[in-house]
Amino acid sequence: MPQQTAVEKESLIPAQPLPASAQEFAGRLHGLLDGQPKDEATVAQAFNGMDDILDKIAAGLYSIASMLVGEGEDSIHVVETAVETADVAACDSPLAARKNSRRALCAAALDLLSRRDAANLAAPQGLEHAATCIGDDELDSAGVSSEELERIIAGPDRDRVRTWLESLPTVLRAIFVLRAVAGFTTPETTDLLRTHGGPQAGGWTDDAVRELFRQGLCSLASQVLQAASH
Repeated sequence: MPQQTAVEKESLIPAQPLPASAQEFAGRLHGLLDGQPKDEATVAQAFNGMDDILDKIAAGLYSIASMLVGEGEDSIHVVETAVETADVAACDSPLAARKNSRRALCAAALDLLSRRDAANLAAPQGLEHAATCIGDDELDSAGVSSEELERIIAGPDRDRVRTWLESLPTVLRAIFVLRAVAGFTTPETTDLLRTHGGPQAGGWTDDAVRELFRQGLCSLASQVLQAASH
C-alpha cells in the first residue's frame, strides 16, 4: 500500500483509496509525455479501457469544486481549468498527481470566488480567538471521529452537509473545504488564499486560517452530533 503523504495524514477525512488501475493510468500518461508528437489514434489507444478511472477523477474534482463555488456550470469550468493547468507530467506517483490536480482545482475555484467579489476571500483584520467547542484543529477534541465526519459528508447525510456549507460565509467555507476535504495543510491553505484570493487576500496568516478552521469545525461538530441523535 502506498505510504500516505503528510498532506493526506492531515486531512480530517481519510483519503479515498486510489483505484487499482491508477498506477497503470499514470504509466500510460507518462508514456505519452516523451516529447514526441502523437496522433489522435495513438492517444486514444493509450487511454483505451481507462474510462472508469477518468470518470472517477472528474467526479472527485467536481465534488470539491461544487463545495467551493456551487453546483452547475461554474464548477464544470473550474474542473476544466484544473485539467488544463494541473502539473501532472512531473508527478512520480498517482498520489502526487491527485495532490497537484486538487491544487490546480482549488486555485481555479479561489480565483473564481475572488472575481465574484473581491471581499469574498479578504484577509481578516483584528481577528481574535473565539471560544469554540474545539481547542485546536482536531475534530476528535469535539467528540466526533473522522469516520463520523466522512459518513456525514459522503454518506446519506451529505445533502445536510451541503446545506450547512452553503450557509457558511464564503471564506469559512473555502477554508473548511481546503483543509478538511481537499487535504491541504494550514500553510498550504494560507498560500493558496494569498496567491489566489484576490487583491484583499495578501494578509492571510497561518494563525488566521487555523482560527477560522476551528470555527468551521465546531459548527460542523454540532451538525454531526445532531444527525447522530436522530
